[in-house]
Amino acid sequence: EVQLVESGGGLVRAGGSLRLSCAASGFTFDDYDIGWFRQAPGKEREGVACDSRNGDITYYLSSVRDRFTISADNAKNTVYLQMNSLKPEDTAVYHCTAGQMEGNDSFVEFNIEHWGQGIQVTVSS
Repeated sequence: EVQLVESGGGLVRAGGSLRLSCAASGFTFDDYDIGWFRQAPGKEREGVACDSRNGDITYYLSSVRDRFTISADNAKNTVYLQMNSLKPEDTAVYHCTAGQMEGNDSFVEFNIEHWGQGIQVTVSS
């Protein structure tokens, strides 16, 4: 069974930090590009950070660049999103994804093949 299971979310004060984790199983994790997406109530889903896994492309949403860092531990089949200097507008459900990327550091088309169930991040003001 293909699974992406997020953890590490919760409630944090503005200016604080969280690290999201995404444990992958049921597929060859190392063969896929990885990403994090988020969606707040009543708003469009947006890509937060994506990585091509071969070093060619690392994309960050402009509003999170220099605050968030995407990474992966292949030995643990785990994706991470380190989130620092959190703001109330970062509040959303965050989803881990795996698929195939095209583009560059400024623009990415992500053909998502696997989705995590999502985890809530709430930043209080």
